[in-house]
Amino acid sequence: MNTVLIIDDEAKIRSLLSRIISLEGFEVFEAGNLKSALKRLEISDIDIVLCDVKLPDGNGVEFSKTVKDKFPAVEIILLTAFGNIPDGVMAIKNGAFDYITKGDDNTKILPLLYKAAEKVALNKRVLQLEKQLDSKQSFKSIIGKSAEITNAVSSAQKVAVTDATVLLTGETGTGKEVFAQAIHHASKRSKHNFIAVNCSAFGKELLENELFGHKAGAFTGAVKDSKGIFEEANLGTVFLDEIGEMFLDLQAKLLRVLESGEFLKVGDSKPTKTDVRIIAATNRDLETEIETGNFREDLYYRINIFNIKLPSLRERVADIESLASHFLKNFSQKMGKNISSFSDDYLKALKNHQWKGNIRELRNVIERSVILTDSSELSSDSLPVDILAKQEQNEFSQSKMMSAFSMASAERMQIQKILKHTNGNKAEAARLLEIGIATLYRKIEEYSIS
Repeated sequence: MNTVLIIDDEAKIRSLLSRIISLEGFEVFEAGNLKSALKRLEISDIDIVLCDVKLPDGNGVEFSKTVKDKFPAVEIILLTAFGNIPDGVMAIKNGAFDYITKGDDNTKILPLLYKAAEKVALNKRVLQLEKQLDSKQSFKSIIGKSAEITNAVSSAQKVAVTDATVLLTGETGTGKEVFAQAIHHASKRSKHNFIAVNCSAFGKELLENELFGHKAGAFTGAVKDSKGIFEEANLGTVFLDEIGEMFLDLQAKLLRVLESGEFLKVGDSKPTKTDVRIIAATNRDLETEIETGNFREDLYYRINIFNIKLPSLRERVADIESLASHFLKNFSQKMGKNISSFSDDYLKALKNHQWKGNIRELRNVIERSVILTDSSELSSDSLPVDILAKQEQNEFSQSKMMSAFSMASAERMQIQKILKHTNGNKAEAARLLEIGIATLYRKIEEYSIS
């Protein structure tokens, strides 16, 4: 049921309109002035405002702007005893749905209310979708409460409000693009474009054209000018994923963007200006790439102004269950299944796995399990063979090595204890154990001590 607020200083008119509109199924509220109307808007979920233009404490045309600024989903229909074109134009500019004359246009009120109600429903849907999009792109979308991920988020939040270039490092699948989107969303550039490009997905010529665009006639088939990412993202953010894969020639062009805010389109002799923030990401060791001649040292220092290392899933095992639950909920909804939990052995296998593909790999495993499962719980039967095999191997090794009555178990525990004491110094550990270094190495291999 839609709600309507009638604002008029004449009680008889309010009462008459209220009865007519109520009979059409609307819930109606009344106010005799703008002050009480604003209070009603603040405490009630009002959809449509039917407001007189001339009121004791103000003007309905000006009030329209106040309402739209505070309650953007509300639609306003203005009623006036003496209509004039300037007021009508200003009312629409201020966001009013319509502006009609009392008496002459009475028959228009109910049809307008129904049209306004349709627009209110659309407004609410748009606001809901924007809210969902905000939650997906903000730091709230980053799941986990481990110290490792919390520290990374905290660093990202601090740098987000600046305009500094950010370098995200870490293994593949750790969520670098999610972090880049969250940084953009929390920045002063959030109202402008966020454009991501994977530098390893294109050849040299294609990537150059993708990033910088081209002039007509620059090459066969270039029949008109084309904008590149750096031009399309002006005032926004460019996310360069896998920047370690970028060709050296293009690294020089990127360095020019960072230093002067300009670049040359393919086939152009006149530079194009741009104002973008760059967030780069890589799973490579760029310092090693510099030593081997694959990455420019000057570019490295330009993009490495603020480095955030994203932890691998192995470093944040405490977050695996919450991440898995999130993916389970999403995939269950998409596939129309009612799966809400994990068996103990399923969770145990997830926590013991090495996750070389990190969050991306975990997501794929959960999706596969949901596809295979017909019950309300994910069990280990739905896990990939390699994860199951590793779990069985771990359980066998633990049962073999950790027998409380085994001499080998006691010896293994003593070696572990001494190695921990020496911080992994094997020569010192062998001296304290009073055994030869070769014997220690053999024992380490025999007991699978890491």
